[in-house]
Amino acid sequence: MLKRLAVAALAAVTAAGLSGCGAVTSGKRIIRISHAQSETHPEHLGLLAFKDYVEERLGDKYEVQIFPNEILGSAQKAIELTQTGAIDFVVAGTANLENFAGVYEIFSMPYLFDSEDVYKSVMEDTDYMEKIYESTDEAGFRVVTWYNAGTRNFYAKTPIRTPEDLKGKKIRVQQSPASVAMVNAFGAAAAPMGFGEVYTAIQQGVIDGAENNELALTNNKHGEVAKYYCYNKHQMVPDMLVANLKFLNGLSPEEYQIFKDAAALSTQVEMEEWDKSIEEAKQIAADNMGVEFIDVDVDAFKEKVLPLHQQMLDSNPKIRDLYEHIRKANENAKGGQTNADAS
Repeated sequence: MLKRLAVAALAAVTAAGLSGCGAVTSGKRIIRISHAQSETHPEHLGLLAFKDYVEERLGDKYEVQIFPNEILGSAQKAIELTQTGAIDFVVAGTANLENFAGVYEIFSMPYLFDSEDVYKSVMEDTDYMEKIYESTDEAGFRVVTWYNAGTRNFYAKTPIRTPEDLKGKKIRVQQSPASVAMVNAFGAAAAPMGFGEVYTAIQQGVIDGAENNELALTNNKHGEVAKYYCYNKHQMVPDMLVANLKFLNGLSPEEYQIFKDAAALSTQVEMEEWDKSIEEAKQIAADNMGVEFIDVDVDAFKEKVLPLHQQMLDSNPKIRDLYEHIRKANENAKGGQTNADAS
């Protein structure tokens, strides 16, 4: 059934891409949203709230269809389809957006945020982030909201307790130059590859491990092949809900506000579901998959890669303003809750 839906969806998207506009069925404009996660993932649940909000208010004009599990292609492919208007929205990681706007490279910078509280406060500063979101307008799309994708940590077939334990290991990273540089700085060998290839690559010994949040262990079953999860907390990287700019610009002011409110609601729901899903994933990974969660000296890992901050600032001036904005947020937080609270 899923296969038939995928084929039908791809055929519809191809037709829409050729015409350069969204489909209209029974007098309603079809809004297509693509993402890479399962139907139980917090992002999908957030998008269901988006769909309900829009259809409750504009159901006579719009029908929202959500396509999970990369049915419409990988994130990079789906971004390209969103550029052309073949689909209307896609959830993409910031590493996928680096090719279109250099400012997004900053989220691949290791230890950018001192704590999860600082990370969330920066992302929730809507007035400031709107300037970042508009940076891809020339590419034909714009970010409309963000989703919490947690803290990224290393996991592998053997324990990682100190930075030295990474030496010689082949570790999968996102296809981002900054992430490659980070893993290499730890003394490991970075192996950029698509997320869908990770399970088999670890299983067959092509790589020794990867880095991601805890949901990768359960939703993507990586805990079956990598039994050690190390809380070194090297990145806090959001996912972004990206919209075709022509579609946004074609909405009336009232419709645009409804879509914006729907996006904000989807983030609220996603964040609530995220916290619940992480606790559940940790329990399942430990009890059912035999994964060991390892707390480490984060500062020891941090020292290895902090020189990358200056290197990235020197090579990409577009990240400097946001970097300073985040640095000030880190400093402001030091008066109260700081690194010690990032758990």
